[in-house]
Amino acid sequence: MHMRRRVVITGMGWVTPLGHDIDRVWSRMLAGESGIGPTTLFDASTYPTRFSGEIRGFDLAEFLGDGARRHQRASRNAQFALAAAKQAWRGARLDLTPPPDPTRVGVYMGSGEGPSDFNNFVIAAVAAARPGGTVDTVRWATRAREVFDPVYEQEQEPNMACGHLAVEFNAQGPSFNTLTACAASTQAIGEATNRIRFGETDVMLTGGAHSMLHPLGVTGFNRLTALSTRNDDWATASRPFDRTRDGFVLGEGSGMLILEDLDHARRRGAPILAELVGYGSTADAFRITDIHEDGRGAIAAMEAALRSAGLSPADIHYISAHGTGTEENDKIESLAICRVFGDRAKQTPVSSIKSMVGHLIAAAGAVELITCVLAIRDGMLPPTINYRNPDPNCDLDYIPNEARKARVRAALSNSFGFGGQNDTLVIRAFDE
Repeated sequence: MHMRRRVVITGMGWVTPLGHDIDRVWSRMLAGESGIGPTTLFDASTYPTRFSGEIRGFDLAEFLGDGARRHQRASRNAQFALAAAKQAWRGARLDLTPPPDPTRVGVYMGSGEGPSDFNNFVIAAVAAARPGGTVDTVRWATRAREVFDPVYEQEQEPNMACGHLAVEFNAQGPSFNTLTACAASTQAIGEATNRIRFGETDVMLTGGAHSMLHPLGVTGFNRLTALSTRNDDWATASRPFDRTRDGFVLGEGSGMLILEDLDHARRRGAPILAELVGYGSTADAFRITDIHEDGRGAIAAMEAALRSAGLSPADIHYISAHGTGTEENDKIESLAICRVFGDRAKQTPVSSIKSMVGHLIAAAGAVELITCVLAIRDGMLPPTINYRNPDPNCDLDYIPNEARKARVRAALSNSFGFGGQNDTLVIRAFDE
């Protein structure tokens, strides 16, 4: 059996509702700023929720230059992934050192489906409507052939972000996409870690990208009653762990990391930002949209991640919570943390950056893991903003409203998804 190789983080980048630059966004998070605002990507005036965490002022050419042309038909989420990945690639200095063996460079994404061709779907449906509400399927198909864009339809597939990344970075190794709902990018990073640990690759480009800010996405979450409907107070609508929380705020974006085998990173003099030491993945095996009331899956994922890291709860200095702002998630995640951390639970700071950027769905975990790396780097913990009314069912230290100085040597990041998916990562400061 091969000795397990050490995996380090050498680059990272993101595209978020607070901006598209690591240090600028981080400074805004530490200042407790919000990236939530009125939805403008489509006419949401008749929707129960009319606000979101939109990406604004984004231009792929700012990141790829003339190279953006070959990705100009890429879906919105794939373009976010390309921009975040270019930041990570440059941060890892992979553009300055001799390029790695392309057959040893892989891609592992937690990417959602691209935004659907909703407007043209409606055009075709209206053209095919009969009196009384029935649909002439022949007329629908005829009109759909005229208005649907075959490239755009293809770009909706969840694996297309992987394809664009492979092309841009000449990544000829294994390419995977996982779409385990809100846990997707955390799972992708954990599985990418294993590809390196067991010798299949030397470098993995990994993370997540998603945009569900379109009529079908918002309608679905509204029908599930999962979204906040505070249209008159959208700036404070995302309030994880607060007693008055009424649902999450939908966001979009991408977070991408470069993972490397430690020896490979050392040979090329790469900056080592942190070491990825623990990964746990479980299923609730309970219900599709409800977490098990005892938090059994979340507990098992955290315990598995700590075991694989060889760390105890006492070694963890910060927990990046899934912290969506729904009644159920926040209560059960708090319970699960208490069960795993025991006497240490109330002494371990916990926060949710979803209070500032909203829920980036498949991209959420990767963006949140990046904040853990930055917490280790700068000794600063991001706050949970909009926390005003303590909930007796959520009684941990949520770093309310203001960032906090702290020495962080190890951090744990949770992601939980519909379907009962639970994934946890543990990183620590790099030691020789």
